[in-house]
Amino acid sequence: MPNIKSAKKRVKVAAAKTAANKVVKSNLKTSIKKANTAIENNAADKEMAVRAAIKKIDQATAKGILKKNTASRRKSSLARKLNAPA
Repeated sequence: MPNIKSAKKRVKVAAAKTAANKVVKSNLKTSIKKANTAIENNAADKEMAVRAAIKKIDQATAKGILKKNTASRRKSSLARKLNAPA
């Protein structure tokens, strides 16, 4: 445990940011899983699920949780699966 006041604050801030980022990452993963499941099951709303997942990816990128190229790769992967011949 840190002794210096500023170091104690950094521990608290880091814990708060970690918790906030964890929520965003969890929602992102859930959204991507839903999109993949919809694509595999050829659900009627698969395009909406992919659109929602892409939106979550963009939001995570804007918050600095995902890097730009990682986001691009994940969106591309979803688009490839969606547009693949059945």
